[in-house]
Amino acid sequence: MKFEKRQDLIRAYIDFFKSKGHKEIPSSSLIPEHDPTVLFTTAGMHPLVPFLLGQKHSLGKRLVDVQKCIRTQDIEEVGDPVHHTFFEMLGNWSLGDYFKKEAIEYSFEFLTKTLKLPLDRLAVSVFAGDKDAPKDQDSAQTWKRLGIPESRIAYLPKKNNWWGPAGETGPCGPDTEMFYWSPNSKKAPKKFDPDDDNWVEIWNDVLMQYEKTREEKYIPLKQQNVDTGMGVERTLAVLNGLEDNYQTSIFSPVIKEIEKISKNKYEGNEKAMRIIADHVRAATFILGDQRGIKPSNVGQGYVLRRLIRRAIRYGRILGIGNNFTSIVAKSILPIYPDYQELHRNHSFISEQLDEEENKFKETLEKGLKKFNELAKDKIITGKEAFLLFQSFGFPIEMTQELADEKEIKIDLEEYNEEFKKHQDLSRETSAGVFKSGLADNSEATKKLHTATHLLNEALRKVLDKNIHQKGSNITPERLRFDFNFPRKLTEEEIKKVEDWVNKRIQEALPIYREEIPLQDALKSGAQAEFGAKYPELVSIYTIGDKNWASKEICTGPHVSNTRELKHFKIIKEESVAAGIRRIKATVG
Repeated sequence: MKFEKRQDLIRAYIDFFKSKGHKEIPSSSLIPEHDPTVLFTTAGMHPLVPFLLGQKHSLGKRLVDVQKCIRTQDIEEVGDPVHHTFFEMLGNWSLGDYFKKEAIEYSFEFLTKTLKLPLDRLAVSVFAGDKDAPKDQDSAQTWKRLGIPESRIAYLPKKNNWWGPAGETGPCGPDTEMFYWSPNSKKAPKKFDPDDDNWVEIWNDVLMQYEKTREEKYIPLKQQNVDTGMGVERTLAVLNGLEDNYQTSIFSPVIKEIEKISKNKYEGNEKAMRIIADHVRAATFILGDQRGIKPSNVGQGYVLRRLIRRAIRYGRILGIGNNFTSIVAKSILPIYPDYQELHRNHSFISEQLDEEENKFKETLEKGLKKFNELAKDKIITGKEAFLLFQSFGFPIEMTQELADEKEIKIDLEEYNEEFKKHQDLSRETSAGVFKSGLADNSEATKKLHTATHLLNEALRKVLDKNIHQKGSNITPERLRFDFNFPRKLTEEEIKKVEDWVNKRIQEALPIYREEIPLQDALKSGAQAEFGAKYPELVSIYTIGDKNWASKEICTGPHVSNTRELKHFKIIKEESVAAGIRRIKATVG
């Protein structure tokens, strides 16, 4: 079988693991619903955290999927042949079922039998061991038994071969990573050198067997899990003998469109075209998501704005004068026929890209004016060059291009120092976002999550039965709930909503969870998020008995009785977009 298209690889992967008893689950939204610790879904494991922590999944203990992901920690790295902001992650999961031996055997079989990758081009790494956990001899022995020689096995420390926990505490464990020798023109060396970039990591099996405590001790988990990840883009490049991911069928139509618009060839302009292709693709998926958001100066909207504007800057370097991002986005849609949300929202994607491009033109003009002021001194300091980057979005390449035209110099050494400070701060900020941990299952979060269900039903009862959830975000301090409604709520309406929720709390209603087929859940009146994809078997939470107060398709977590919420209070009601309102509320 040939693997020229992403769908070929995805189908082969999912069919392989289905043959091993795994159930396919749909890709979750890029915007995490109940997780304030991250801006985007960053890995395949992210939507599955409750089940990795022991909650029962409706489809069982063996799962497989392809998950849409966004990672923003190293946007500046995009432009080389292998980095991406948006990517698709293939994953297979064992939730307390099989462990190291089977996980490695499945990985090896898929790589060598299904994908037919030659054994003499494969290498692996395993955990070297430290004071917290022993050397992972089990994984190493399994690899050797399958045919990987000792010289192709690297024993590496925690920073290389350990996953998690996602926050300060939680499940974690060693991982074993698989590498492929990518240069077609060179024979793979007998010894594996993990520092040699010619060895491309294509798969990672995380073997969750410990829980890190607040005392920084590592204790064995009651439920051992397997969490694997294989990047579609990188693997497709390997399968087609390409050292540049942007030459695969995933990107080639997009690159051709950029060549056409810019009247330039890819050769010689690789960095700029890769950045445009990557950033517009990421922006297209963020805008097209079922919880899609607009460019703004905060949160996900800020990241989206930054991606679009960086693509526009590199378009200018290529000499593109007119609006072009929406044209590039149109070339992306046919590559992803399986993500219907993109096609449903294509008009919104184009409108937002055009609008953002028009706004940025004004900023560019102001930035050029500032550059001309600075250029009068015949030298631009590193701090001034960084100001142009930070305040006006000028990359150093653009500032250099303008400086060359005026025959003036830039203090690049000082600029690099300022830029490194900026990167270090960005990474610290990203780390801070993760610090509180994924899927905080604290009692406070459970109460607020339960309250969102009651709030959703209260809005439908008090305002309009056609109201649906458009987004949700929960911290241990408050809930935030977005919904469709055309106007501001009156004080009387807000009080009625509060009173309805508080009455349900006072009634001390029990909360039940059950697993039923999706169609049966919908027929029973259970609320579902518009545009979201669900498996054929879903879990629904019902608040109350016969005359239930709320029934929703959801994975949790929830309290067991409404009386635990004590009291519900709306602290703010506001507009977040045309036809979308937001409520912030507390309980307790």
